[in-house]
Amino acid sequence: MVDWDLIDTVLLDMDGTLLDLYFDSYLWKEHLPRRYAERNALDIETAKRAIAPRIRAREGTLQWYCLDHWTAELDIDISALEREVAHLIAVRPHVTDFLQFLRRREIEVVLTTNAHRRSLSHKLDRTGIGAFFDHIVSSHDFGVPKEQSAFWGRLCSAVPYAPERTLLVDDNPSVLRSARDFGIRHLLAVRMPDSRGQPRAHDDFATVDSFLDLLPPA
Repeated sequence: MVDWDLIDTVLLDMDGTLLDLYFDSYLWKEHLPRRYAERNALDIETAKRAIAPRIRAREGTLQWYCLDHWTAELDIDISALEREVAHLIAVRPHVTDFLQFLRRREIEVVLTTNAHRRSLSHKLDRTGIGAFFDHIVSSHDFGVPKEQSAFWGRLCSAVPYAPERTLLVDDNPSVLRSARDFGIRHLLAVRMPDSRGQPRAHDDFATVDSFLDLLPPA
């Protein structure tokens, strides 16, 4: 799927790309409403109806990904909830094989995530994949989410890369579109970010089911 002779830099998303999105799906759609219901003496369906519109209203913004914002907005410690279900954090199949391959080829590897720094640190500590990256960048460092093209310009200033010789792998079509608008040439979408969810349609981008598909034949 990739001509590696054309790639100097690989930008990799974390949640839904390197890590199974099931952790985040369960946290926000099930565990948070349950704890919110307990805290506010509600049934869980009422809690879900109270929370979901507020979260949808922030989608695509930096606040949508901000633990501090939701802790204040919902009056509940989101970081504590993450720790309660940390056993669900999982690296997707063949991710380590892929990262080892990039290291052998001496390709620059950058983790680019919208995750809040506290959540990012928790997941890296839990999985140990942080050692594979030359740089680890959260959109919170730049004050703008990856859904905006400005993110990629600020990333380029902080971690210089040539967009025409860069591959981005991400599960979010809005992120992929913003990267394309900036000029990143090689783009791949993850078709099944949540192992227990439904495949995502990516009409504008080539999709990958497994990182094994990105490895050259043995």
